[in-house]
Amino acid sequence: MKNLSKIISVLLALSASNQVCAEKIQGTVSNKEGEVVSGAAVKLMGTTISTLTNANGFFSIETKPGIYELHVSAEKLAHENVVVNVFENKNAQLSVSLDKSAIEIIDISATPFHSSNIESALPITVLHGESLRMRQENTLGDTLSREVGVHSNFHGSVASTPIIRGLDGPRVLVTQNGLDAGDASRVGPDHAVSTETSTTERIEVLRGPATLFYGSGAIGGVVNIVDERIPSSIEDKGEWLTEYNSNNAQSLISGSINSGSENIAFHADGFYRDSENYHVPKKKGIDEIANSAAKSSGFTIGTSYLLDNGFVGISYQGLDQKYGIPGHSHGDEEVAVLADMEQNRWQLLSKLDFENEIIKSVNTKIAYTDYRHSELEVGVVGTTFDNESVETRIELLHQDFWNWRGGLSVHYKKSDFTAVGAEAFTPPSETNSIALAWIEERHFNDVLLQLGARIERTEITAAKVRLPELDLIEEHSDEHEHEHEHEHEQHSDEHGQEGVTRNFDVKHVFTPVSLSAGLVWDFMDGYNVGISLSHSKRAPSASELLSFGPHIGTGSYEVGSLFSLHDDHDEIPHFGLTENDIVMETANNIDVSLRKFKGDFGFIFNAFYNQIDDYYYEQSTHFHAGDGHDHSGHDHGNHEEEEEAHTLPLFVFTSQDVKLHGFEAQVVWQVTDEFSWRVQADIIRARLKAGGEIPRTPPARITSEFSYQGENISSNLFISNYFKQTHTATLESTTDGYIMIDANINYHFTVGQHDLAVYLKGKNLTDEYAQVHTSFLKNLTPLAGRSISVGIRGSF
Repeated sequence: MKNLSKIISVLLALSASNQVCAEKIQGTVSNKEGEVVSGAAVKLMGTTISTLTNANGFFSIETKPGIYELHVSAEKLAHENVVVNVFENKNAQLSVSLDKSAIEIIDISATPFHSSNIESALPITVLHGESLRMRQENTLGDTLSREVGVHSNFHGSVASTPIIRGLDGPRVLVTQNGLDAGDASRVGPDHAVSTETSTTERIEVLRGPATLFYGSGAIGGVVNIVDERIPSSIEDKGEWLTEYNSNNAQSLISGSINSGSENIAFHADGFYRDSENYHVPKKKGIDEIANSAAKSSGFTIGTSYLLDNGFVGISYQGLDQKYGIPGHSHGDEEVAVLADMEQNRWQLLSKLDFENEIIKSVNTKIAYTDYRHSELEVGVVGTTFDNESVETRIELLHQDFWNWRGGLSVHYKKSDFTAVGAEAFTPPSETNSIALAWIEERHFNDVLLQLGARIERTEITAAKVRLPELDLIEEHSDEHEHEHEHEHEQHSDEHGQEGVTRNFDVKHVFTPVSLSAGLVWDFMDGYNVGISLSHSKRAPSASELLSFGPHIGTGSYEVGSLFSLHDDHDEIPHFGLTENDIVMETANNIDVSLRKFKGDFGFIFNAFYNQIDDYYYEQSTHFHAGDGHDHSGHDHGNHEEEEEAHTLPLFVFTSQDVKLHGFEAQVVWQVTDEFSWRVQADIIRARLKAGGEIPRTPPARITSEFSYQGENISSNLFISNYFKQTHTATLESTTDGYIMIDANINYHFTVGQHDLAVYLKGKNLTDEYAQVHTSFLKNLTPLAGRSISVGIRGSF
């Protein structure tokens, strides 16, 4: 952070070149019935300049002579792009008319260009406003689990990450305002994502490869958490809520405020959440999931200096979370383990426009994150995970050239990850990457063409990686595969640790390359087709390469692809360094979307096919290994039974070619001005090309949503049918289907300048017993039973 002041000074100096303009673009916005539309957003494309229409539907934007594209949008109305020619000493006058739209059209910030969810070649889902507040859960994955194409690896309500089209972990990137969240959630499902949805403005989900903008870690998709921690205006506004949940006695209070004066903008937000163990429908003698209580709190402060051509700002976030880890055991011993997570994050954001002949704008994002996650057993720290990361992305967008809009992006990321303790299944490692990306787009009449390329250099280093001797207990016969590391001189453990055959250093360098092409064709008024083609590569993560130890959170003993299991009948089974090459995953993806977005009836249909060569996954073996704990002091009677009780099934990271394909559908009918009906469905198949299924593939599902929006009352009823999952991997059991019924009702009213809403929210109203097929703990932690939440929220 010592160079932060220098960076701000440079950005402020660059902004001095901005010129004052006298010409204006003025106009009015109305709907097709001729009624004026107040609060419509009018944005000058390719700049940070935007405004809202007043009560008479009027807007005015200062600019200079030239040809511009305006983007006009309003709630429940279809967006319009208008090209306008501004002449010297003359104001441009416009009249914009917007159609109705049953499909909610929302602007997104996840890409460098301005676009909305129906103007992108890549399928994008945006959750915001009242919908976000009504769906928010303890964890990010559970909050998004109802979105089309998105599931959760539900981990007892205390931790979960999103699964996008069957991919999760190191293939799905979670970002905070465009930069990596910097936590350890991609290492294990028992590690919570370090974000809070109650203070979030919106959540953007990019379904499909987003490596062009975010790097090889986004080969499966991106979840971008957007808030206003770095404000871009001095507008006075705020939001708060308080809520109580009957199932786990959860109390939640959160709030945020934005304000400012002259050129200084300010933001602050905070939250407090406290819950007890959650209850499940009574079945198999279980009523409460032990060790599923959680407590978390956090705050963020941010400030910006506003300029005539943009802003420069900085923010600080502090986050603390303590939660139980359900299902944590050592053999037959149930052990209450508490996760103690702390994160401190600094972030800088700058958006500046220029009148330079070449450079149109410079967008800068910098984040420094210090993350620590400790697991305590009986109050004593057993394992600690640390992740210190720095990330910088600078986007240089050029002036329009032959009607092409685009530029270059320079992206640097460093992650220093350590795990120390009895269950440190990965050694300390450092990952560095630097990338250069090029992106362009152009309109050809009714066709928007998008092109891009990215080259990245990723280096993974680790010192004194251990190859331990491992006593294997044979259980079931199964296939097993292996992978590689370059040769190292074998020597004994210099610390004299027992059971270690060698220590060695690791350094791997990868060069992932991504190419992308997409188009959006408005072939009829209110209809378009989106096609996205991508070729992308991903370097394996440090945990996929270097793991070697018990991972209690997943109930398995994990061994990375750096090691190979030798299981010849003529010798004792043992591990050595693999002799195969360590390779990158290579994904080739095609995505096709058909959308109808004008009128009272709309739909979005998506079909995709994704082939990933050398896909890394944990393959089951027919062996068990010790859980890493010394149980010699325990007397259980039978030594053989005790030994078997304290072992875990052995899984080895291997790579095989896979194919994933599926279909997603959203259909919306605005029956009347107050009533609407939405149906959405998704299905995915994820298979090994050589035969067999990929573990924990989400089941097919279909959801109906009935909504009412009156003057003071709004309500929603959700009926979700999850089908039985019979497409299972080796040693994986099928999961029964189930139906979930959820509902909410809101009463809206105004007190002074405050808009308030009292709400009642019910989940699993029929008290259905349901197991989540994508969960590592599906047999131990079923979904929560019936719950009723009551709350009040306000905004001004």
